[in-house]
Amino acid sequence: MAGYPIDVTNNQRNAVIGVSFAVLAAIGFSAKAILVKLAYLDSVDVVTLLALRMVFSIPFFLAVVIWAEFMHRGAALHRHDWLAVVGLGLIGYYLSSLLDFSGLQYISAGLERLILFLYPTMVVVLSSLLYGNPVGRAAQMALVLSYAGIALVAMQDINLGQNGLLLGVGLVFASTLTYSIYLVGAGYTIARIGALRFTAYAMTVACLAVLIQFFMTHPVADLRQSDRVYALSIAMAIFSTVLPVFLLSAGIRMIGSGRASMAGSIGPVSTILLAYIYLGETISPAQIAGSLLVLAGVLIIGLKR
Repeated sequence: MAGYPIDVTNNQRNAVIGVSFAVLAAIGFSAKAILVKLAYLDSVDVVTLLALRMVFSIPFFLAVVIWAEFMHRGAALHRHDWLAVVGLGLIGYYLSSLLDFSGLQYISAGLERLILFLYPTMVVVLSSLLYGNPVGRAAQMALVLSYAGIALVAMQDINLGQNGLLLGVGLVFASTLTYSIYLVGAGYTIARIGALRFTAYAMTVACLAVLIQFFMTHPVADLRQSDRVYALSIAMAIFSTVLPVFLLSAGIRMIGSGRASMAGSIGPVSTILLAYIYLGETISPAQIAGSLLVLAGVLIIGLKR
């Protein structure tokens, strides 16, 4: 009994740290859209910007790969593990990032983050289609609320006369779908080789795929950009890619995926606020109402799970 207060204190401390990690990860991921939008002001194209992000990210992921191999000596990856890492890395990080960066050319950062935040609802639908998991009434209500919220925010952007809105929404929606496919398919491999190890390998695969695409479609000289684009790319790599990935992984270990997802609900809110401060995007009643609907839907899914 003497150790009980200490155990409670440790659990509380771990909970606070875990939630803090999850919140910081969500804010870091959310800042990515702001950094991309700011970089586009310098007329850098999608593939070049994505390549710069990966150039500055890949040293960190390679270092984690080397460390993971050292820590897991003797636990070699099997052929099906490698196939899963490569396939899911291409789908969940390479293709998803390419679609997302492309969509950000046409829609606001706030709308982009709200669409990306729909991934839990897509996971529910995909799980139902693939595994026959029933979609209960609560999940159905969540789907209605979430997509009604997206429609409400999109209607505001239509009223603002944004060109290519439907194309942008479609691209980011496809990005969210590919990431959801990754989440549905990654569980078995993560359970086998560990979340940190899997993430480092999958992100390395994605980085290499982006760089291969760049060198096949662009001259090397296109990597020469302004100091401002370099600074934004480095910030994107460190604060919106590497750190959030590992902070989220650590947060999930401490508080579980369900509570980490709840903490991540701050993501769309932080994006809207950052977009207002740095991009001059408006915060309208329609956007607030739509965001609340999306958040309510996703929270219902998270609490139900």
